[in-house]
Formats: sequence, C-alpha cells, structure tokens
Amino acid sequence: MADRLRRGAVGDFPAKRRERFLVTGVVQGVGFRPFVYRLAVARGLSGWVTNTGRGVTLEVEGEEADLEAFAAALAEEAPPLARVTGVRRRTVFPQGPEGFRVLATGGRSDKGRAPGMMVPPDTALCPECRREVLDPGDRRHLYPFTTCTSCGPRFTIVRGLPYDRQLTTMAAFPLCSACRREYRDPADRRFHAETLACPACGPRPALVDRQGRPLPGEWRANFRRLIRDGGIVAVKGLGGFQLACNAHDGGAVEELRRRKRRPAKPFAVMAKDLETVRRHCLVSPAEERLMLGMEAPIVLLRRLPGAGLPELLAPGLPTLGVMLPYTPLHLCLFPVAGEEGSELLVLTSGNAGGEPLAASNEEALANLSHLADAFLLHDRAIENRCDDSVARVGDGGNGSIILRRARGFVPEAVSVSRARGVGEVVTLGAGGHLKTTFCLLREGEAHLSPHLGDLETVEVRDLYRKSLESWGRLTGCRPRAIGCDMHPGYANSERGLPDLLPEGWRREGLELIAVQHHHAHFAACLAENGLEGEVAGLILDGTGYGEDGAAWGFEVLAGDYLSCRRLVHLAYLPLPGGEGAIRHPWRMAVSYLVTHLGEEGLDAARRFFPEREVETVAGMVAGGFNSPPTSSCGRLFDAVAAILGFDGMSTYEGQPAMELGEMVPAGVDGRYPFRLEGGILDPAPLLAGIVEDRRAGVDRRRISAFFHNTVAAMATAAVAQTNLARVVLSGGVFQNPHLLSKVREACQGAGIEVYTHRRVPPNDGGISLGQAMVAQRRWAEGVLGGAG
Repeated sequence: MADRLRRGAVGDFPAKRRERFLVTGVVQGVGFRPFVYRLAVARGLSGWVTNTGRGVTLEVEGEEADLEAFAAALAEEAPPLARVTGVRRRTVFPQGPEGFRVLATGGRSDKGRAPGMMVPPDTALCPECRREVLDPGDRRHLYPFTTCTSCGPRFTIVRGLPYDRQLTTMAAFPLCSACRREYRDPADRRFHAETLACPACGPRPALVDRQGRPLPGEWRANFRRLIRDGGIVAVKGLGGFQLACNAHDGGAVEELRRRKRRPAKPFAVMAKDLETVRRHCLVSPAEERLMLGMEAPIVLLRRLPGAGLPELLAPGLPTLGVMLPYTPLHLCLFPVAGEEGSELLVLTSGNAGGEPLAASNEEALANLSHLADAFLLHDRAIENRCDDSVARVGDGGNGSIILRRARGFVPEAVSVSRARGVGEVVTLGAGGHLKTTFCLLREGEAHLSPHLGDLETVEVRDLYRKSLESWGRLTGCRPRAIGCDMHPGYANSERGLPDLLPEGWRREGLELIAVQHHHAHFAACLAENGLEGEVAGLILDGTGYGEDGAAWGFEVLAGDYLSCRRLVHLAYLPLPGGEGAIRHPWRMAVSYLVTHLGEEGLDAARRFFPEREVETVAGMVAGGFNSPPTSSCGRLFDAVAAILGFDGMSTYEGQPAMELGEMVPAGVDGRYPFRLEGGILDPAPLLAGIVEDRRAGVDRRRISAFFHNTVAAMATAAVAQTNLARVVLSGGVFQNPHLLSKVREACQGAGIEVYTHRRVPPNDGGISLGQAMVAQRRWAEGVLGGAG
C-alpha cells in the first residue's frame, strides 16, 4: 500500500503524494495556520490545516519535491512567535485536487495533548497595529483593542485548547462584516486572527467613578484631566488592574503611597515612547532592545541626574523601573498630536497590600475603591491574571536578568533535559512561600506559572489553587509527585500543601518530596542550563530552611538533581528577634559586630546606633534568646547597609541590600580581608575593615564597593574548594548585577566555568523549576523520601 501511495497509482489522479503532519510546540495563537496556508498555496499544494488538542494538524498533497520543500519550511520559516518542538509526518491516501483550506477547530480530531502544547504568551503591540492606532484615517484609530496575528492577548484570555476564538474571552464579541472579511482574507495579516476586533464589534472601554457610574464625556480626555489634576485611576490592563497617576506630580505619587501603605518600594512607570524614556534615564542599546522586544517587560534603568522626577518614585535608589505601552489601550492613555497630557505615568500593580491583582470589573470596584478616584474598565474578561514582568540588563552587559517572570514570558515552556525512565510522568514544583510560582514538568518541558504573590493571605492561596487547576487543564496533565520546600511553616510545604491543591488532585495519592531550599535553587540553574553530572553551586539569598533547622543563605554546594552536599557556608550568627531582625537591619549589624568583634564591635555598635537599643539586642545575642542561627548572605548585606547609614525599617524584601548595591561606583577594585577555614567563611576581618573605614570617614560608596568585591572573593575562594570545574550561581542576592559580574569574573579567572539564570529568576520565583526537577529525578530513581 505504501508503494502505491508513493507512486500515486490511485484512480485517474496523477502521481502525487499526500502527507499528514502534526506540528507541536507553541503553534496556536501565533499565526501558524495562516502561515501554513500561504506556504501550501505558494507551492501549489492542496489539503487543509486546523488546530487540535495536540498542536496544529494538516494534510498536504502534491509533487514530492514541493512536499519536501514545504516540510523543511514548516520549522525553518515559522512565524516569529511560534516555537516548533516537533514535526511528525506520515503518508496518507491521496484525495486529489481540492484546494487548500483552514478548517475550524473540531473539523479534524486528534485525541490527547502533546507535551509542550501550550498557548503563547501575551505579546506587545506590533509596529503595524501601533501605526493603525495612531493614524486618524484608519478605522481602528485610537481603538484600545487593536490586534493581529503578531500581537495582543493570548494567555490572559484563553479558557482552553485548541486555541480558537470560542475558547477565549473574545467569544463574547461576534465579528462584524468588515472584520470577518479580514479574518477570511489570506492576504490580510489578520487572516484567522482570533483576537480580531474593531470599534463596531469588539470590546469597549468605559471610565467610571468609584460607584461604577460612567463619567460624562470622552474617556481619553477625562483620563488625561484626572491625571493632570493629581488623580489616581485604576486601569484594567492585559492581565489585571494597574494604578496610574502622573509620574511628575510628587503630590500624586505621595498620595498613592499613602493609600497603598507602600512607603518605599519602587513604583514602575510607563513612558509614552523611547524619546520620553531618554529624557529621564540612561538607555543602553541592550536595554533598548529589551524594552522594545515582544515581551516588553519593566526594565530597570539608571536615572539621569537632574531629570526632575520625584524622589518618591524610587526612594533611595538611582534606578527606575520603566516600560513602554505594550497594548493599544496603554498607548491611548497618552496624548497624541495636538493634545495635552502627561507623557510619563506611574503604573503599579492594582491590588491592596498582600492581595492578588484585581482582574474583574466587579472585583476592582469592590477592592480598589479606597485606592483609586476613578476606574478605566472594559468588557473583555481576563481569564488568567498575569502581572508585568521585571528585568534588567546586568552581568557586565552579558545579558538580561529576569527578576519577575510573568507577562510576555508566561506560559512559554523552559526546555530541560529529560531523566531516563520517567516516561510521561508529570511532577510539580510547589514553589516558595514568597515570590510564589509553581512549575509543571513533563517530558523535558517545564511550565512555570506567572508570579502569584506571597502565600501570606487567604486570597493569594485561593489564587494559587485556582491557577493550579487552570494550568492542569491547559497543559492536559496532572502531577504524580510534588517537590516542596522543607520549611514546616510554609503554606506550600509538605504539611500545608494538601490544602492548596485542587480538590480533584487531593484524592490521587500524590507523592510529596521535600526539597531543601538551596538545593532547589541549585537544581533550577542546572536545569535552565541543561547541565548533568556533578556541579558546584553558589547559592546566595536571604533565607532558606536548612537541614539542621537554621536559616541558610550563603551556601556552596556540590551535587546534582538527586542530592547535594553542603561544603562551605558563612559562619552562623544569631538572628536577634527572628524575622524581626529582617525588618530592622540595625539589629543584624549589632549581631555581626558583637559576635565577630567582641567588645570592640559593641563599642562600634554604640557609636552607630542608639545605645539603649544596642544593649537590648546585644543581650539577646549573648543569651541566645529568640535568636535562631543564620548563615544568610542577605542578612550580611543588611548589616553592612545599616553600618553605612540605612537607618530606617526595611519595608519591602531586600530594601537595604538594594540600596547598598545601587551605591557601588564603577572602577573600584580594592577589598577587605576574610578567613576561610574548615569550610566556614569568617567575616570578622571584613567587618573590622568596614568599621575602621567608617570611623575614618571613607566615602560610603567606596566602602560598598570594597564590600561587594570582598563577597565576590569569599564566594570564589569557597567555590574553588569544591575542586569542580563548573559552578551555577543562584539565589536572590544575584539580582545584584554588580555582584553577579564580580563573581563571574573571579570564578572565570580561577578557571571555573560559570552558569547563571537567564530565563527564570534567580530569586524564589525560580525555585519551583528546581523542585520539579528534583522530584522527577527522585521519582525516576525511586528515591522518594527525605531532602537533599
């Protein structure tokens, strides 16, 4: 039969061949069916293409040479947003000339769900749609929901797969005749664009007051007036609500901080265009590419001196998180030709403290009325919440570091190496307690959720549970084993996790595997870089529950996914008041000074801080009262920041360390001494040098540079003791680009190959990937108990 099919000896048809293809990966919602249509028509092939539950399925019939050229082009010439992970083909019976058609979903059936099958991320406004929105002569002039096959919402609107309009929140908007013509026209870039809409048939915006009553007049003019007058407007964005005010208005920024109870954590801003950004910040070519990319994250930029922006945008920091309009709605918030209005807006997450992003109109009006003076709503539902991603160019300009992975990146899979013997087993990484994400891992494809928040409120825990259920539905898989943190008090630890699982999952006898926090960091970086075999790991962070019950955080490990050994760590010292010391960095300074410098350190602490409070903390340290041991690098940064003048309460995670890192000047190479004996890093000489320089009046920026250089030298010396040629760097401290660059340079100078994070955050937002990998490898080897 196969020979007859190849020869085409069927009826009166000429010698033609017909093949069926299954293309898997990110191939739905990216213009892949129109691409296939044009490819087939250009080569004179007949057949059909459709979305299915397994990917894109198609049949083509024609001359053998044309079929081979078509097959090669499927992956090599795929649309920019597509990611082809597999092409399977088989010969089928010829049908004869029939033209080429795009079939509606369901026209052909393929059962099951292919690994890696997922909807693409939401994509920033493309240049063609931007031009239409700004063109007064175009029918989509200033229409806030203009999209095409190359841009617009995907993940945030999808309800199920295959990806077609009826399985998105756009199903509520039937196409008008003009849009229908575009949808059916193979020559139009909106050919089979499922998010297609226009003012006549698509979603519509409405500016309302706190009671939900429409404000009279044109919504754009009203928005600009509210912003001009110092108002705060809740804007329904792509994956949730955002709070907007005039970034040039110090009073408005201060009022937003008061309402959100957010005294110091930086606000992100959105600029009208790149020229506006350049008037306020330094922008390198790499930073420009990052801002203009299809992901369009918030990018941390260095502010220009004298740019005239309020200090309250990012207190204590010389940097500012900046993004460009990534949807047509955001573009419409800014003035166009002849209009007046702010060209720089604060645009921060629309939520009350500790709660998830508001996503529905009703939720926003109920929960944000104490924060916003007005609400910019629309009637396109958000199915999947997704906050803005945050990134920076760092590591000596060698690439970008993702600090928060969400819009633009999620739900794109991270490809990892597969363990032998696991088959199609699915594992789940439950994530951390803070900066929570989860990760579903199947057959070498790791699907990380967007940033969900901190699991400290009932609302975020509910979001976690609902998101798990949604991702299970979208990926078509459920886990057999779950890797979770060892900390007994975390909501997603072995003890608390069952309450966070969807109800249907709880009855399935899931295997819970405890994974030590820093092993998870280590495994995440191994996985992202495709590493196997024994590797060293340098993990620097704030807090991770250790196997001995202490709070670890400056760790040198050696091992692999199955297990690892702790070879070197920072000397333990008391954490006075437990987590209270994290909020009051001066306590850590007192603990470090007293523990490592004795009476001399106590005298220094009395000079730097109020004597009465110093005596209280020194007593706690000496007596061990409510002072658990820690080896945290983050707490060392806190202590040094306090010694150098950080005199307030830390109001957000990592605040003292961020301010300390941002004050480092370029070109300072000196460092302080330290000791490394018996696998213990002793910072006493480092502290003595800082105290001496502080007493001598040395510039704080120089001291900070010496401190960073010393930490890099300590880390490199510790890694060298592993005698391993490869090291991965992970943990939240490596969000600091200066330290990351210094450690890389020092390790490479010692002949050690360095691997870092590029696609997942180095902070706790990335540990779910490591947990899932450890769980999968232990499942494959039958090593299901314990931690490592």
